[in-house]
Amino acid sequence: MIVINARVTVGDGQVARMKQAIADMERASRAEPGCLDYVFASEVSDPTIVRIVEKWESPEALRAHFATPHMAAFQAAMQKDPPAGMELKVYEVRESPLPTR
Repeated sequence: MIVINARVTVGDGQVARMKQAIADMERASRAEPGCLDYVFASEVSDPTIVRIVEKWESPEALRAHFATPHMAAFQAAMQKDPPAGMELKVYEVRESPLPTR
């Protein structure tokens, strides 16, 4: 499984201005083959920080995601109102049950 964890710094009102584009991106991405989860969330203690967490079945599913029309539309919306900063980490994860005592 591929997990993406992003921390995005946004300006005042930016999430509100991007609300429809974010909702469209979440909905369309979750409907893609190979998407296990896709969510945007604002931090409660600091609304200028948005977290994006994505889970994909495979690198191929993620590559296909980057080529979708909704990704292009979202990128275009972000370019009109770019974030102040972004940190992105990509992990390859193998699920394993936690040990029990």
